[in-house]
Amino acid sequence: MQHPTMPFEVGEPLSRPTLYHIPVCPFSQRLEILLELKGLRHTVDFKVVDITRPRPAYILALTGGATALPVMRTSRGALRESLVLLDYLDATRGRPIARQDPYQRAVETMLLGLVDALTAAGYRLVMNQDASRRGELTETLLEAYRAIEAFLAAHSPDGTFLFDRFGLAECAYTPIFQRFWFLDYYEGFALRQEEFPRVSRWRDACLAHPAAQQVGYEEIVKVYYDYARGYGNGALPPGRTVSSFAFDPPWQERPMPPRDKYRDGADDAELGLCRPRAEAVPVRVSPAGRRASR
Repeated sequence: MQHPTMPFEVGEPLSRPTLYHIPVCPFSQRLEILLELKGLRHTVDFKVVDITRPRPAYILALTGGATALPVMRTSRGALRESLVLLDYLDATRGRPIARQDPYQRAVETMLLGLVDALTAAGYRLVMNQDASRRGELTETLLEAYRAIEAFLAAHSPDGTFLFDRFGLAECAYTPIFQRFWFLDYYEGFALRQEEFPRVSRWRDACLAHPAAQQVGYEEIVKVYYDYARGYGNGALPPGRTVSSFAFDPPWQERPMPPRDKYRDGADDAELGLCRPRAEAVPVRVSPAGRRASR
């Protein structure tokens, strides 16, 4: 039976999994990169969720009330958490890219165990609004990088990727490296190659990989402006009426935001988020979550 607020029949068979995600979300991009590597993007149905609106009832039903995305609906039930989904899709879609040698798989898993600390440190820094804490928060981020530098130096000192090719760890880290473009822009943060030679080589190779080109520098800087003002997940800073995560106007039509996040924030007009009512147009989003041409 179809619930009145559900876009699908409860218990209906699925020809392919459906992934509900937020555009420009790094955790969803992990899955996009994996599928791009395998040439199997078409085997998952990507459905966009607007972060600027309350979660629909059917999403909350799938997540058990949680608002964090992505969530995947499969024929056997719902699955959550991006690293869980990464493993699931890797195991069920084509040849696995996870290491098959037990020792190498253990090493890969250990490196994956360091990604959350790096992610949290970077997001805390970009969302910080107290200039006096910049040094402290930057040092926390550098500590996370030092742990990864030591790990790579121990397990793959002369390599580019962790092993011989872009793999599961790279799928997990690359979207985070890309989101940290907001640290370059809003915090002036740059990883010093002389202090972090192994991480720098790995990061640069990840960023350049053809399978990981779903987002670019300009998009991240513009869309994540509200994070730089301390407001995440679609929340609006005071005096604003349109989120920087809004689909319309598209990020391509907006100016670059002001770099200095510690001064008074820009308003909707300065951010290019105002469109005269007569010019308002419907937004059509492509299946991969990128804005389609009008």
